[in-house]
Amino acid sequence: MENSKSYKKRIKLHTPPSSLIKDCTSAFFSGGLICLIGEMLIVFFKYLGMDEETSYTALTFFLILIAAILTAIGVFDKIARFAGAGTLVPVTGFANSVVSPAIDTKSEGFVLGVGAKIFTVAGPVILYGSLSGVLYGIIYYVITLLSR
Repeated sequence: MENSKSYKKRIKLHTPPSSLIKDCTSAFFSGGLICLIGEMLIVFFKYLGMDEETSYTALTFFLILIAAILTAIGVFDKIARFAGAGTLVPVTGFANSVVSPAIDTKSEGFVLGVGAKIFTVAGPVILYGSLSGVLYGIIYYVITLLSR
């Protein structure tokens, strides 16, 4: 137990302090900028002739692709250092959480490296997102049956 306390003290000594106001402001504007770009892309996709549902699907694929490419070339981490949580809220953060472990473990091979560790960060999000969706669906179904 003492070892854990001394480790925490050493970490606190070497961790630079951060400004909550600055962090929240940069996250707010960065996340907003990503969402603004998303809205502009939806308008562009609609201009190309896609219906609303298809344009939203295309946007999701496009943002995931861009975030994966930026992660692979090392740019996403630099953006995330400035933007903080602003990059986590949109789907770009999810793409980064899948691609990063894949890149980090590719030297261990495709099966034991990439295949085994690709969802180490995103796995819990997928699990609990799916579980909460199923629970919500069951609750909705029961309420619908009771309201008849």
